[in-house]
Amino acid sequence: MASTLSMNGEDPVERPDQIRAIIGGLERYNPQAAEVLEAYLAQQCEQKFCDCNANRALLKLYQLNPDRIKDEVVTNVLVKTMTQFPSPQFDLALHLLSPANAKPGPPGKPTSDLAEAVGKLRALNAHLESANYAQFWATLDNDTDDIYADLTTDIQGFEEIIRVRIAQLVSQSFREISVSVLESWLGLNSEEEVVNFVTETCGWKVEGGVVQIPKNAENEAKKTEIREDVNVDMFSRVIKRSWEETA
Repeated sequence: MASTLSMNGEDPVERPDQIRAIIGGLERYNPQAAEVLEAYLAQQCEQKFCDCNANRALLKLYQLNPDRIKDEVVTNVLVKTMTQFPSPQFDLALHLLSPANAKPGPPGKPTSDLAEAVGKLRALNAHLESANYAQFWATLDNDTDDIYADLTTDIQGFEEIIRVRIAQLVSQSFREISVSVLESWLGLNSEEEVVNFVTETCGWKVEGGVVQIPKNAENEAKKTEIREDVNVDMFSRVIKRSWEETA
């Protein structure tokens, strides 16, 4: 499962030399580079990898050249960074947006479409960062105005990417977990779907309604030994001090 997705959002192996040259040199300040970085973002969305470093360079160009901002590109960057949870990637991208787009305006003041979309994505990301996975899926499914569907439509396999990431995090903390709990955490509709996902995608086993997660470096219980080096001189000083205080 670990090889299914690349979670190295800062320096992915998929980054081409052209993009490496842009973000590593003065070209990152060339407004014309925005078109190249936009095309690269589209490639990330199609091929299910993420290059947060390059995407921040694109947002920085938008910051320096507001006339080039494309709302759909901004939201795609935020959705891609969301898939890197738990990490600061979403907030790092958010801080490159103007205050008018980063959060809704005061009550009574019109809010731009981009600010509204960013607000929706911030709420979704907050659920993931706080490991409130059931609420994440509930929010995503309760999409009465289809805004979440519109915001994530360009990111191929978005829901699957989120599920795999949740499963990776679960595997770091648990050796076993009930199917019913995973059903809500993974946003699936039945225990059968959970069983299919954990066996086919994760390679885990299910016995009696419990998912068995193989031992790994993160979920293995480790014995901790605490040793304190205390010698006779230290005891004698403590005893002497106690006599002096009572004298």
